[in-house]
Amino acid sequence: MSVTDLAITDRPRPKGAAFDPVFKWVCAAAATTLLAALTGIVVLLAIGGWPALSKFGLSFFTSTDWNPVTDVFGGEGPIVGTLVTSFMALLFSLPIAFGVAVFLVEFCPRILRRPIGVAVELLAGVPSIVYGMWGLFVFAPFFATYVEVPAMSAAQPGSLLEMLTQGVPNGANILTASIVLAIMILPYMAAVLRELFLTVPVQLRESGYGMGSTTLEVVTSITLPYVRRSAVGAVMLGLGRALGETMAVTFIIGNSHTLPKSFFDSGSTIASTIANEFNEATTPMYTSALIALGFVLFLISFVVLAIARALLGSEKAV
Repeated sequence: MSVTDLAITDRPRPKGAAFDPVFKWVCAAAATTLLAALTGIVVLLAIGGWPALSKFGLSFFTSTDWNPVTDVFGGEGPIVGTLVTSFMALLFSLPIAFGVAVFLVEFCPRILRRPIGVAVELLAGVPSIVYGMWGLFVFAPFFATYVEVPAMSAAQPGSLLEMLTQGVPNGANILTASIVLAIMILPYMAAVLRELFLTVPVQLRESGYGMGSTTLEVVTSITLPYVRRSAVGAVMLGLGRALGETMAVTFIIGNSHTLPKSFFDSGSTIASTIANEFNEATTPMYTSALIALGFVLFLISFVVLAIARALLGSEKAV
């Protein structure tokens, strides 16, 4: 036996070696529990919503007839409202979140960088019901007085502007809900994008400036390509928050089951419909219809995440 073999044989066993198998099983149990909980949620939603889905079939997704008195339910209005408000909120908030992140990393004076960054993070922690109350009592009246009424007054009969602005000027509509949603998800995306931009090596950015590039060129040619995969996750994080938001939207969307015909028309989302009516669901079919809406919302969120994963996979392949 060589000296090397003796040294290996006599080496003391690490102190934590006895707990390593236990740690491994604890981690495996945590992952399994999470998967089991997710599977259980899906199964319960599918079972609970099956009576409504089996009775109404495809019309549950293509009809806006929501009548608890006659037990006739169509979820097209809430489904379309969820998609419209979420994607409009993402459209409004993404450019601003990107601008905030770029300003904090590239332009903001050092003395203001930390206070503004903390303010953005604090906005992300504001409860949704606070945004809803602000939207109902402050933003909606302001929007009705200074946006809806002037826009509707300026619209010529039969014009495109009239078609886009028809409705009741009370501040409770699809556009107002989308703007409040945009304000809610903006801090999430801005904070994540800022942290992503800070992960770009300083040497890369300085090399760009050293070659005479402008800030815009450095951001578009160096920073964004470096973090683009993670940036997709930040965008999907904001979109997921918008899809599932409940109380803020419930306050200011108008809660109408019909399809919105304009930006100033009332509507509803899946989450707002469930929040408003679950306590009033006195019949099994009514309860099943609401659970079916919850199942549809889960599927929408799953599809969004699947698209995000596909985008990340395609970028990795490139």
